[in-house]
Amino acid sequence: MLTNVHPKLPMRNKRVTREFYLSQLGFKDFGNVDYDGYLMLEKDQIQIHFFEFKELKPKENYGQVYIRTNNIDAFYKSLLENKTKIHPNGTLEIKPWGQKEFSILDPDNNLLTFGQNI
Repeated sequence: MLTNVHPKLPMRNKRVTREFYLSQLGFKDFGNVDYDGYLMLEKDQIQIHFFEFKELKPKENYGQVYIRTNNIDAFYKSLLENKTKIHPNGTLEIKPWGQKEFSILDPDNNLLTFGQNI
């Protein structure tokens, strides 16, 4: 019965969040309505939604999402070419649980982990 999940992550500044996801990760706007305090972005087959939380303290934010991909090497390379900062503890590697993964932090300290079955 379940078909999709669209995580909702906190953001302090809609313009900053939008710019990061569009320019650094290749997302695009979803929908044609600009909601006050809310942002919806998509890339390929996924969506991430964001809600405004101006008082968010990034060092206290533990928002996380795990995103599966079918070509992690090409995506990782594209981020490096775009000078996207990779999490210092999350460089591309094969994990003991059989996933090839890497991670980044967005401007609000939301952790995005990308993974592919090997």
